[in-house]
Amino acid sequence: MFSKLLLIFIGIPLLELVLLLQIGQLIGVGYTVLMIVITGFLGVLLAKHQGFLVIRELRNTLAYGQMPGEAILDGIFVLVGGVVLLTPGFITDIFGFLCLLPGSRKVFKTYIKKLLRYYLATGQVRIIIK
Repeated sequence: MFSKLLLIFIGIPLLELVLLLQIGQLIGVGYTVLMIVITGFLGVLLAKHQGFLVIRELRNTLAYGQMPGEAILDGIFVLVGGVVLLTPGFITDIFGFLCLLPGSRKVFKTYIKKLLRYYLATGQVRIIIK
């Protein structure tokens, strides 16, 4: 677990820095900064739009008396995508946009559901209902 956290908090920013430096040398610092600002702005707009859609889906699901599991997962991915898009860098921007786009979000949700089922089946995660 420690190695995974180390990779996330040190490895990814290091890769981002290398990529930003290389792109900055290739197209110039000004254009690189402009690209970061534009992706951040577009990310905020997309996150806002997708957030409203998720809230509408959540309300509709609850109105029909159903459990809003899909809508909650969508909301988590929209939140994560929006937060990740606020960090400067191209790798995190790609991941953030993938979290915000409904098609790729569906792929992520399928993987998360399989992972959760596995953890529940093996007893690594227990649901406690009080």
